[in-house]
Amino acid sequence: MSTVTTAFFTCPLGDDAALIPRTVAIADAYQALLELNYEHLARFPGFDRRPTPEATRAALEQRGQAWLRGSELPMAIAVKAEGGWRLVGAVNLLIDGSARSGEVGYWLDADHQGRGLVTRAVTAVLDHAFGPLGLHRVVLETTTTNARSQGVARRLGFTQEGVLREGAAHPDARYDAVIFGLLAREWHKAAA
Repeated sequence: MSTVTTAFFTCPLGDDAALIPRTVAIADAYQALLELNYEHLARFPGFDRRPTPEATRAALEQRGQAWLRGSELPMAIAVKAEGGWRLVGAVNLLIDGSARSGEVGYWLDADHQGRGLVTRAVTAVLDHAFGPLGLHRVVLETTTTNARSQGVARRLGFTQEGVLREGAAHPDARYDAVIFGLLAREWHKAAA
């Protein structure tokens, strides 16, 4: 798997990991990560086609533009590797500035699950969402069968707000979606 040797900006997640902006600057490494994880990701919305270098570059360009507009915070999750960073996943915050709200989502390479990387990555994104971005609320949506994502939500203080019957349209079927919400005051209270 290729590594990112330099990054315009990194957000440390401890000594062993960091968030790196998901822009065209990491296109080759991100393409390699997508190819490695395609079979796993193909089960989820938005990953129904095998990634090509051109499509990955175009998507990263769009993400970078959305970041500049303030409508998205697209980050790659990386772990330390010899000579730089090895990408192992992604975390994203979609931002609705007028409503002062956001939606967080993420995915992680199967070989790196169970190490707390998603919890650390989402924590950093929430610190930014409820800090400099000044958001009032963030939601996290997952399927009712995804115990790991529900665990992340609960560990970080999200409240389950409801279930949308067959609300998650995946390539193979529709699944019930569970919605979790977190308010800025709840995040700040937990941090205090």
